[in-house]
Amino acid sequence: MPGPQAPLVLTLGDPEGIGPEIALKAWAALKPDGPVFAVTGGLDILSRTARLLKLAPPAAIAACADAHHAFAASLPVLPDRPGSPALASIEDAVSRIRAGDAAGLVTNPVSKAALYAEGFAFPGHTEFLAHLTHDMALAGERGPVMMLAAPQLKTVLVTIHQALRDAIASLTPEKIVHTARVTHQALRRDFAIASPRLALAGLNPHAGEGGSMGCEEIDVLAPALAQLRSEGIDISGPLPPDTMFHAEARERYDAAVCLYHDQGLIPVKTLDFHGGVNVTLGLPIVRTSPDHGTAKDIAGRGIARPDSLIAAIRLADTIAANRRGVRA
Repeated sequence: MPGPQAPLVLTLGDPEGIGPEIALKAWAALKPDGPVFAVTGGLDILSRTARLLKLAPPAAIAACADAHHAFAASLPVLPDRPGSPALASIEDAVSRIRAGDAAGLVTNPVSKAALYAEGFAFPGHTEFLAHLTHDMALAGERGPVMMLAAPQLKTVLVTIHQALRDAIASLTPEKIVHTARVTHQALRRDFAIASPRLALAGLNPHAGEGGSMGCEEIDVLAPALAQLRSEGIDISGPLPPDTMFHAEARERYDAAVCLYHDQGLIPVKTLDFHGGVNVTLGLPIVRTSPDHGTAKDIAGRGIARPDSLIAAIRLADTIAANRRGVRA
């Protein structure tokens, strides 16, 4: 039987956003029962934010393992690393997971514009994490694949941050097959679903209506479905997107494979706007994130909601336990 699970590690995110505030509020909500986590740096700003929120001051720790002893009384904070606070905290978190000091990573939102101004060469967090972990072993097909997870619905995206016309033009059977394979493997490994059921959303109204409203379902989606079914993956579709997200339809699958950004995000955010979690599938490390941005317009006002971060922390802990063979 594996020993106790290591704490999670949480990045501070953009220090000018709501990351410090929701980190402290998440700690206040979780300190009675956990999961235990430590923040990678930012002791000064977290101390100022704790005073604003009238919470106990955070505690400096040297290693994630120390978080177990500090967590009931104070938010545990690891030492700052030199360099950009946002990037250094991500690198520090990955190195601690590699060393076995942390069980998984939860990332607070960062400002992509600020990162790009510093010469950041990756589209975002996810691609940077894939780069940092490219040499780590992972059974099965690698991602990254973006999942939006809420208790009522999980969706994954074949294309993400592209203009809609570019997303449609870039769809291929190979991309759909890759996304579905990674999702199938992750549902088994990370969510402990022994026999995952996937559903593929159509692209066109009525899923193309036999080609009368577009031929992508015939030319692109059908070959992908045939390939996946030949591999033993249980996947239905293509399903009309306007009828696959109501309660009865959701009972028929464990995750929906969506073809473009809004097709997957709108139903999750409609069902659970404050509690959705961004999960990166197909990485050798556990990574979740709250499903919102830096919210600089409300930073420092004490009104930010920590719901999505709390859900992300709990889900990261569950996935880490599932990967170790211990159900959380």
